[in-house]
Amino acid sequence: MVIASLADGVVRSVENAGDRISETFFEPVIRLGVTGLARAGKTVFITSLVANLLDRGRMPGLAAAQEGRIVAAFLQPQPDDTVPRFEYERHLRALTSAEPHWPDSTRAISELRLSLRVQPKGMLAGLQGPRTVHVDIVDYPGEWLLDLALLDQSYDQWAGDALSWLDKRASAQGFMERARAVDPTAAHDEQLAQDLATRFARYLGIARKEGYHRCTPGRFLLPGDLAGSPVLTFAPIPFAEPSRRGSLHREMERRFEAYKSKVVKPFFRDHFARIDRQVVLVDALGAINSGPEAVGDMRRAMSEILAAFKPGRNAFLTRLLRGKRVEKILFAATKADHLHHLQHPRLTAIMEALTRDARDKAQFAGADTAALSLAALRATTEEMRSHGGSDLPCVRGSLLNPDGTRGKQAAFYPGALPEDPAQLIGPAMNGDTEWLGAGYQAMSFAPAPLTLSPGDGPPHIRLDRAAQFLLGDRL
Repeated sequence: MVIASLADGVVRSVENAGDRISETFFEPVIRLGVTGLARAGKTVFITSLVANLLDRGRMPGLAAAQEGRIVAAFLQPQPDDTVPRFEYERHLRALTSAEPHWPDSTRAISELRLSLRVQPKGMLAGLQGPRTVHVDIVDYPGEWLLDLALLDQSYDQWAGDALSWLDKRASAQGFMERARAVDPTAAHDEQLAQDLATRFARYLGIARKEGYHRCTPGRFLLPGDLAGSPVLTFAPIPFAEPSRRGSLHREMERRFEAYKSKVVKPFFRDHFARIDRQVVLVDALGAINSGPEAVGDMRRAMSEILAAFKPGRNAFLTRLLRGKRVEKILFAATKADHLHHLQHPRLTAIMEALTRDARDKAQFAGADTAALSLAALRATTEEMRSHGGSDLPCVRGSLLNPDGTRGKQAAFYPGALPEDPAQLIGPAMNGDTEWLGAGYQAMSFAPAPLTLSPGDGPPHIRLDRAAQFLLGDRL
């Protein structure tokens, strides 16, 4: 077993080294990871990004497009034959149909390869023709990214942390009452373990709807073909030292370790460790609307996300001999079209403040990081409305009904975001339960019908700037 494992590792290292040599000298590959915390809109982000790289009329902020050096763009089969293809065409039809609707969220990993023919600039322009740069977009759930923090935790560490924040939430008290009634030293009972896991998974779904982001283990929310398996049949329970063989606590501990080794580590090894550019999408407006606790939870989640990365410069020999490092990380607040553009600088400042600690650590390690507010697909228009003798900056769009259908057209003023982000960060860090003073109200809008001119992708806000940060230096 050990010899086979070592041999597999050697073969994998040789294959990776060969891939890196090919990428470095022939056709460069940018492996872009795209993930998002709850309801951040990563499916729409990827769909609009690809559409706007294929038809670049709305991408002036991407230097290679603005300079006309991208001479062609086309989709190709992705190199990973065992990974499902991102269903770009189906998602684009959903957004551009006569009755547009938001596409279904992806619930597992998927991939898409976009190849760009790029003309070099400067001294190289006259010496060589266009070269091909492949952009492999890897789409994966944000819950899987948060799971990487579990690799450095024991069961008791994870359970103790989980029970501490569960105890503070009213909606979790049903699970907490059941967990407190458990004797962790008693003999393992499979029916009891299944009941605890079911109740815990049900609460994680509630927590996500309430605007919380640290909902681990992530596969409890997206079980797929693992549903009902022992690797997903555990829950945090009060622990007793030492753990007795055959006890409920020992079995919970064993299954937690199995989850790390059989679910989390393969994702890290086969997908996450190969990413060299990353965008993390965040519904900051939704968290603000949910209150200080949700904002504080989101801030901690982003710090844990950064800890999962191995940031730093991808020097030539480092890439070739020792593996990739994440060179660039973009934290993007989505749904900027839910605000008038006059408030966009405030949303960006809030995003910068929320990610300050995480970005400082990444920059110290040599990675480039940025915070940005954007809308991958603009669903509203802006207007000023007179109210009480003053003009209010509003957005107008079709409201989204709770059942997902298109509602009436409405102009909406969500309230003013604070000019000083500390007015949000302070209450969030202090554990306040509500904002002092005026709050912010979030609305859901349906996608607007589109009429696209030839050469234009879907309308957006700052998607071109995001592409320039993530890809521009390699084009």
